Amino acid sequence: MEKTYRINKDMLKEFTSIKQLGDLSEAFAKAKYVKENPFADQELGRNRTLLMIFFNSSLRTRLSTQKAAMNLGMNVIVLDVNQGAWKLETERGVIMDGDKPEHLLEAIPVMGCYCDIIGVRSFARFESKNDDYEELILNQFIKYSGKPVFSMEAATRHPLQTFADMITIEEYKKVEKPKIVMTWAPHPKALPQAVPNSFAEGINLTDYEFVITHPKGYELDPSFVGKAHVEYDQKKAFEGADFIYAKNWAAYTGDNYGKVLSMDRSWTVDSAKMALTNNAYFMHCLPVRRNMIVTDDVIESPQSIVIPEAANRVVSAQTVIKEILMSL
Repeated sequence: MEKTYRINKDMLKEFTSIKQLGDLSEAFAKAKYVKENPFADQELGRNRTLLMIFFNSSLRTRLSTQKAAMNLGMNVIVLDVNQGAWKLETERGVIMDGDKPEHLLEAIPVMGCYCDIIGVRSFARFESKNDDYEELILNQFIKYSGKPVFSMEAATRHPLQTFADMITIEEYKKVEKPKIVMTWAPHPKALPQAVPNSFAEGINLTDYEFVITHPKGYELDPSFVGKAHVEYDQKKAFEGADFIYAKNWAAYTGDNYGKVLSMDRSWTVDSAKMALTNNAYFMHCLPVRRNMIVTDDVIESPQSIVIPEAANRVVSAQTVIKEILMSL
């Protein structure tokens, strides 16, 4: 008989941070059960509807979350706001005489009428650090929809990705307390800090050795960095690592918020740098710019676990959605 693990009750009405998983050992046990028994809880979702709302593009998040909901017996509605809906105004006090005929504050409660749970994906806009880090769009859904809401990536965090990352590390780790290194790598576009923020937040919940390496100027919000050691020498950071998690992010600090300060190709993860590690596994959330973030030989090597990592996105989403369904 299944042992029922109750994840932190605060997560049941919203899931926006990996911290809301509560006790990690119980969360991992729950995920393990879901992975081994993906269709065991279809009665939980029968006649329930998940509405997935995308303000930004998606491949893994859309497919994995939809699959997770279907595994739980749910109906799924997918709305691409940029292609399948009226353009939405998001700011209060705006005179709506432009190209946006509907306000999010009317659209949100209407959406809530058509579903039981809402998943929202809305990236940082890099127009205002305060607006991004206050999660204005995600929090409006939480406040006005009247339904449980979970993040499918927001401006500051990507908790379903981080949960999948941590499940993957648990599955592949060879020592009890591995050394985890998150490294910045070059990219031609300005990318949000959501994935690195969230990954750092998650690893900081463990007792693993955790190092963040990046060029100067790419410091993350200290509240996410937490107890991690920041090392500006990438090669030194890689020494003895058990897992390398590569990711680009735009600058966070000061007037440089959202800017690309460097595309230094010397930070690309290659086989020479991986040779400095303890035969480390290579991880990335995908999509990845080959030969910018990581070389072909590294991502195609036996130590690359980016595909199992992506597969675990179904497990992380299904574990979270199951907990929410149990509260309805």
